[in-house]
Amino acid sequence: MKKYISFIVSFTMLATAIPAVPVYVSGNSNLIAEMEIKSDKKESKKNKDNKADEHYKVLDVSTGEVIEVNKLDYVIGAVCAEMPATFEEEALKAQAVTAHTYAERQCLRESENPDPELCGADFSNDTSKFQGYFTVNQAKQFYKENFDLYYQKISDAVSEVWDYTIYYNDEPIVAAFHSMSCGKTESASNVWGSDLEYLQSVESPQDIFAPKYLEETEYEIDVVKNKLISEYPEIQLDDDYNQWFEIKDISDAGTVLNVRVGDIEITGNELRSLLLLRSASFEVKCSDNKIIFTTKGYGHGVGMSQYGANAMAQEGKTWREIIEHYYSGCTISKD
Repeated sequence: MKKYISFIVSFTMLATAIPAVPVYVSGNSNLIAEMEIKSDKKESKKNKDNKADEHYKVLDVSTGEVIEVNKLDYVIGAVCAEMPATFEEEALKAQAVTAHTYAERQCLRESENPDPELCGADFSNDTSKFQGYFTVNQAKQFYKENFDLYYQKISDAVSEVWDYTIYYNDEPIVAAFHSMSCGKTESASNVWGSDLEYLQSVESPQDIFAPKYLEETEYEIDVVKNKLISEYPEIQLDDDYNQWFEIKDISDAGTVLNVRVGDIEITGNELRSLLLLRSASFEVKCSDNKIIFTTKGYGHGVGMSQYGANAMAQEGKTWREIIEHYYSGCTISKD
């Protein structure tokens, strides 16, 4: 999603009540590459007064302008963009803390290894690379007649927790989240190839009751063939399309780790990306010149499940308990 288009796509996804998972879905390549962030600047950040007056620098990719956004306002806008306002207050709070943690980690990353493309900003509003964020005007366009109710609800929840950060070994964590798992979240090692102690597979059983948990994506044979050849020019496909796909390995959490496609083997996430599947937890069947993928859940499956968080909140769990469940062994500190 680029520039203006990224904003429209974010609205479309949210309109279906399925939260976006921006930096953790399409921006996966950025996550693990920067895991070794130093933490020597954390204490100076913690000692600053007037936290609510601090700002993040955001590059507006549509104009090239770097704008300063009040940190509290940014976290409110991030929760608006990332989680349905109809969710429980404690789930919204958990989302706020992950949003703030993400932003703080990204700031540290940029201070130590600046990206020239950001022109001095901490991050941009390109949701294919960074966390989603709505300005007040964008929130008004999205919520329409419900703006006053929903924006106030989110603002109230965020205001209580926005300056908390999730740490592991004195560093802000990779605060990965996704819409819904397939009943268990996935480990970072199975999705991104690098292990993180706090991003392990945990139970999230209520996800199976989430809207659109089980979905079918149907393609014509020629469409799939063209996509495969375009991405893998050397691939050899059998004349019988029933032989094109064979799932080879599935994780304990249900993610397809490896799948044979024609005469090559790729990861489930590579196929998911190529065919725009809702998750890498899928089954494949062929029928009437069509290939049908049945997916479970939505997103990469790592970290906090948003629908799982909402279910925990409905059961009376606090935002702290939600975070402690999905991010194993972490500490939560107020900056």
